[in-house]
Amino acid sequence: MRTWTNDELTRIGHAEELRMAPSRGDGTPRTPVPTSVVRDGDDLYVRSFRGSAGAWHRAARASHEGRVHSGGVKKDVTLVEVTDPGVNDRIDTAYRTKYGRYGASYVDPMVASRDTT
Repeated sequence: MRTWTNDELTRIGHAEELRMAPSRGDGTPRTPVPTSVVRDGDDLYVRSFRGSAGAWHRAARASHEGRVHSGGVKKDVTLVEVTDPGVNDRIDTAYRTKYGRYGASYVDPMVASRDTT
């Protein structure tokens, strides 16, 4: 698993979006797609707005590898699925706090997409 510096965590955590490029089967990155990102402690979390039907999410689950670009940081990453309800509760709160100004039409699908964290 790759680690983050505090500067990277801060820059990405404050960024409005993250460009996610999960790896293909041959290891090359897919075309990056924008998604929202939240920070919880020393970890960063993303969810698929389209839920498990999102193409980038399906690719991420298959490869568990990718490349991100956000807040001026470009980094290859290991993608880990979250199954702990306690973590998902904190991520729900983080999404509501960071993106609440966009209203329920944006935040509700992100909170409902817990299985894509």
